Amino acid sequence: MIHALRAAGLCAALLLTAALPAVAQSDAQGMSPAILSKLATRGDLKSVRVAEIRMARRNDMLVVEADFQNPERRDRFVYYRFRWLDGGGMQVGDGEGWKQLSLLGQQLQPVKAVAPSPAAADFRIEFNVE
Repeated sequence: MIHALRAAGLCAALLLTAALPAVAQSDAQGMSPAILSKLATRGDLKSVRVAEIRMARRNDMLVVEADFQNPERRDRFVYYRFRWLDGGGMQVGDGEGWKQLSLLGQQLQPVKAVAPSPAAADFRIEFNVE
């Protein structure tokens, strides 16, 4: 009986591990699940990560600041944009164009953005690393 319970527990643990490969990869880069929920990445991040995200409402506008971090010695180019969402998850505004950021080796660079409208209640950061 005890062996059957241990085997069932082991099988359940293996199934959970197999079902979450993307989270395990992202955790390896040191990003918390809260930060991951705000990101939409495109391609390999090449060790670049978002170290911290802060947001506040100022003058009825959503203001977001994110820290991009390059832990490697090699310089990277980061392309990013903010996608602003209303309370229902629909996009607010026409959308931003891509911005380019040169992230030097072992650099932490803050990036700040302000929502285009007071209707924005949430956001996603889309980014790609080259």
